[in-house]
Amino acid sequence: MAKLAFKCIECTEDASELHRDYSNGILKITICKSCAKPVDKYIEYDPVIILIDAILCKIQAFRHILFNTEINIHWKLCIFCLLCEAYLRWSQLQGSEVTSDPADIIRYTKEWDFYGMFALAALELAVYCVGVLAVLWPVQWLYGCSLNLAPLLKALLLSCYGKVLLIPAVIWEHDYSPLCFRLIRLFVLTSNTQAIRVILNCSRRLSVLAVFGGLLLETCVSDSLHKLQLNSHDYLPDLYT
Repeated sequence: MAKLAFKCIECTEDASELHRDYSNGILKITICKSCAKPVDKYIEYDPVIILIDAILCKIQAFRHILFNTEINIHWKLCIFCLLCEAYLRWSQLQGSEVTSDPADIIRYTKEWDFYGMFALAALELAVYCVGVLAVLWPVQWLYGCSLNLAPLLKALLLSCYGKVLLIPAVIWEHDYSPLCFRLIRLFVLTSNTQAIRVILNCSRRLSVLAVFGGLLLETCVSDSLHKLQLNSHDYLPDLYT
């Protein structure tokens, strides 16, 4: 018997195949035995349509991506998103420093502030994931279910793809940039909620609670680091007097 490696995007029932390949290149989509619908209709769709449905946070598109495709770019995508977020923070930091020397443009490219912003963004993402797991772990334990960390972490990293939108938001800077940044953040959190629902097959309430827990822990750590940085800047001038 074939290994049940796929899931129906409508009812999450296990399936042994997505389609059957007949002679002369004829393909027939497999019908789910549980819901009598195609196991995965997206195998016939263009990737652009799949991406649009994912942006619209359709749960079927998330199931197709997370269950029925072999996407292993989550770490690369995570690093790229962190670079986008680090660039946003670095640009805001440099924008607060007014200079008239053209030579400063070359100096800015060699500054270590960007690497510091990247490390800070990576730390906040790690704290956010820990907060999500801290909420989900006891809940799954109470229900006697095992929490598989690898698929959940992969889903969280892939669903952070919305952070790529930070780059055009910085390039097309306007008076509504802070609002755009908040909307992008809200979109990423919504995608995280859908990813958790798909991986754990849980209720929307639990996934929202997990995302809220991760966001709360991330906010606390971020505020603590910000206060620590301000306090260090206050004491640094005293060292040189």
